[in-house]
Amino acid sequence: MSYSPKDGFPYYFDLVNEIDLLPLFEPASTLSFFKSISKEKAAYRYEPSKWSIKQVVGHITDHERIKMYRAFLLSRNEKTELWGYDQNKLVENSRFDELSIDYLINDYHKVRQASISFIDSLSEAQFKIIGNARQYEITLEDFLKSIIGHEEHHVRIIKERYVR
Repeated sequence: MSYSPKDGFPYYFDLVNEIDLLPLFEPASTLSFFKSISKEKAAYRYEPSKWSIKQVVGHITDHERIKMYRAFLLSRNEKTELWGYDQNKLVENSRFDELSIDYLINDYHKVRQASISFIDSLSEAQFKIIGNARQYEITLEDFLKSIIGHEEHHVRIIKERYVR
């Protein structure tokens, strides 16, 4: 079955489902790509109503923060629904456009390092814990993979619409 970005989790998981979890979280290629974006280009919006590249980078980082907290709860068998959030509201109430792209890249990297540290602490049994994300039952491992699928989705958009 083919999913679209509007489908959320299954679309993001489908972008990366054939890849082992830990290599997915290695940030080298994304970091290198983000660092290649000039300070001037980082403020660019391909349409007035669209986010700037800085806002997209900040959103990717916020998304990972939120999802890793949910992954933490799931890893501890806290049977909480892995709820959604209003991404536009979070970006609107951020300071991403005021912050430098270097700051945002550094923040992304720190969050990724914390994510890797958390993942390294998990057992094989924890990766198999099942929770609910919207209408889907999902293992912790697949939930974690969806974080990188979300990142991949936004990196593709930046490459296709912002820096071509």
